[in-house]
Amino acid sequence: MCLGHVLMSAEPGTLVIVGGGGTPESVHKHFVELAGGKKARIAVLPQASNRPNRGEASVEVYSKLGAGEVYSVSLDDPKKARTLINKATAIWFPGGSQAQLYESLDEAGLVDFVRARHQAGIPCAGTSAGAAIMSEVMIPNAPKKPGLVAGNTPIIKGLGLVSELIIDQHFVARHRMNRLMSAVLDHPDRIGVGIGEATAIVVHGGRFTVKGKGSVTIIDARKARISKGKPGSLQSGLGIGLHVFKAGQTFRFK
Repeated sequence: MCLGHVLMSAEPGTLVIVGGGGTPESVHKHFVELAGGKKARIAVLPQASNRPNRGEASVEVYSKLGAGEVYSVSLDDPKKARTLINKATAIWFPGGSQAQLYESLDEAGLVDFVRARHQAGIPCAGTSAGAAIMSEVMIPNAPKKPGLVAGNTPIIKGLGLVSELIIDQHFVARHRMNRLMSAVLDHPDRIGVGIGEATAIVVHGGRFTVKGKGSVTIIDARKARISKGKPGSLQSGLGIGLHVFKAGQTFRFK
């Protein structure tokens, strides 16, 4: 059997999506296990941050937890970056700006490559900006004014590693219900998932399980009656599903 056929037939890798505000050690350990434990090779993509030492903290955390090899990937040389990502058994995205992270990957010509690695079975994880970028419909920042108004929540393209969901992070601490609800009303075919701080969802096989200390809010308008209006008009919806999950609970979305 050729390698290309193996990659095409593999299931997408598990996603570990953290809401920011500190990742519980149990979540870090679970990701190391998914990556291969002592044989893990974790590529850290820290381009969401502008700090001079970006990525170093993540390398230190996963190295101390026993991952075989952990390294930060620079995108200055896209060819070298591709080689480092290709040899990885898992990919980690630290926090910062999700728009900057996507733009950096796009400029390096690596968006499709990262997506293909995940589709081939590589687990991926991220926190804060590294969580938001998992969406295909991605929220880059807060609206200029809060409100349930059509087109109010900014939307740009994300990696689309879990295209059915719109991920919002720091959800409870930063009072982001309005912006996620508005995004879902604009895109009712997607499920809004607001992840609290020190909390994660582990996504695999069309479902996710909650881990960590906080709550996960789910907004599901797929079966709702949504009144579509022009940009700037008030939004409305009838029969929108709203759920709040905690650690240990599982939600199936397909």
